[in-house]
Amino acid sequence: MSWHEQAVTIPVPDAGLVLDGVWQRGEGRAAVVAPPHPEYGGSLDNPVVNEIAHALYRHAYASLRFNWRGVGGSQGQATGNAAAAEADYAAALDHVARTLDVPITAAGYSFGAATALRVGLRDARVRRLVLVAPPVAMIEGLSMESLAVPLCVVAGELDRYAPPDRLAAWVEPLPRTELRVIPGADHFFSRSGLAELAAAVFDWAAPVQT
Repeated sequence: MSWHEQAVTIPVPDAGLVLDGVWQRGEGRAAVVAPPHPEYGGSLDNPVVNEIAHALYRHAYASLRFNWRGVGGSQGQATGNAAAAEADYAAALDHVARTLDVPITAAGYSFGAATALRVGLRDARVRRLVLVAPPVAMIEGLSMESLAVPLCVVAGELDRYAPPDRLAAWVEPLPRTELRVIPGADHFFSRSGLAELAAAVFDWAAPVQT
């Protein structure tokens, strides 16, 4: 581990499970960063998840990356069930709130982005949202009327699961929302776009100058 990281465990009381996570020390603000789909290899070591956390770290955010149940050292069985994912994410949010009394950003990549949004829409502790490549099929049906916090959406120009044109239509009526499109990148940022993604998150997360 590097950049002041430490391993942590995260209880999910209602499920009787414990998740493994990595806590990144920081001050002033904090974030929960969720990985992609647990049934397709989504883990806290995913390069996109690491880039999100590191971009926030450069602004002194503390952050918690975690493995969904059944992934890595987390107990339980891997599942794409939305309710299970929300319980895991909420447990990570609880851990951050117990550790630091600071504004919390809900963040995630792909499946993790959709989960962060669902939790963020109903949890008042979430003060900002960062969604990287949120699959439109997972977010278009959500009721967004309660959204009252700044939202940043980042997607690749060639993303088939989070097409920029559909995301643009989705964010258009939302207040305090930015869409940032990474040229040449696909959903997985496997061939290009990681550095540009990190720069987009870093730029958006900069403290507001007064």
